[in-house]
Amino acid sequence: MKTIVIDIRLIGKGRTGDEMVFRSLTQEIVALDRENQYLLLTDETDRGKLARLYHELGIVGKENVEIISLVGRNRFVWNLFAVPFFLLRQHADVFHTQYILPIFVPSHTRVIVHIHDVSFRALPWFVDWKDRLMLHFFIPRSLKRADAIVVPSQFTRDEISRYFSSVQSEKIHVVPNACSQEFKKEASQEEVLAAQKKYQLPERYIVVVGTLQPRKNLPFLIRAFAELQKRDTDIKLVLVGNRSAHHFDQGIDHVIAELNLGQQVIFPGFVAQNDLPAVIRGAILYAFPSLYEGFGIPLLEAMSQGTPMAVSDVPCLREVAGDAALYFDPSRVDVCAEILYTLTIHSDQRKQIIEAGKNRFDEFSWSKSAQLLAAIYYA
Repeated sequence: MKTIVIDIRLIGKGRTGDEMVFRSLTQEIVALDRENQYLLLTDETDRGKLARLYHELGIVGKENVEIISLVGRNRFVWNLFAVPFFLLRQHADVFHTQYILPIFVPSHTRVIVHIHDVSFRALPWFVDWKDRLMLHFFIPRSLKRADAIVVPSQFTRDEISRYFSSVQSEKIHVVPNACSQEFKKEASQEEVLAAQKKYQLPERYIVVVGTLQPRKNLPFLIRAFAELQKRDTDIKLVLVGNRSAHHFDQGIDHVIAELNLGQQVIFPGFVAQNDLPAVIRGAILYAFPSLYEGFGIPLLEAMSQGTPMAVSDVPCLREVAGDAALYFDPSRVDVCAEILYTLTIHSDQRKQIIEAGKNRFDEFSWSKSAQLLAAIYYA
């Protein structure tokens, strides 16, 4: 029996995509494997929150799975002392974490480092200088020590080889992402109407869901939407995301003010996770103008709800969406506006993309990905 240690600090912190990925993979892999011992590390100490974690991960009563609360909310205390000594004491066979390894990991422990994307190298000007400095120093060291590196796409695998050429490509493994459980079925018409009423959404709208940070390229989308409005004045743009996050793109507000779109661009505020399928299902189309992604989970979310997509033409998003989207150059406002218009009026193209999306969506599941991850653990 192996002792497998997984760093689950992100779970419960509300950090959108990365958190959902680790939660979903952890849920699936502990459900899949009843033979080995799983120790899940968190810095959470509140008993109520720890109890909720047990329920959230579906591990209540599982004798081979335990959540361990390590003192050390400070990342340096965690990496310098808490985790290294824990791995030593437990004689851990496998340790799975994200991005940055502790300063010391026992030589007998198989190390799995999960890298969601390398935007910090590809688009460094969008990353806070302190984070950039830390990642610049620690990531190469983590990749060198790792026995296996897990990435969500072939694109990210290629990017690691590009930016970290000393890393052996054979130890980089693709484990695709999937959707959270809320997207396992299409929202009903009743759920769509309820969500539109709850969040005061218009009848016809384009939706974007995710962080509102600069690399998401939302000022560009707003300019394209302004062009669309000249031909379709009834449609609105709904941006679902946290305006108070520290990476909020101030350019969003500047463009809205410049183009006088305060009544046409809507920020519904916090949208509960279980309402997201209905919000996406109710949209006339889903727009994804991002400049850089490691995967693109929102594309799968739109596919699951039968909402056609207009997507920026960057390699990773083509890898995920395939023929289930119309693509535009993320620097050409006129091209994006034309694609948006096409998807609002051409029913045949909408039907083709929706059907392709349903077929494409079925290729991704956390169960399949957990089996790939398990093979990496046990190698």
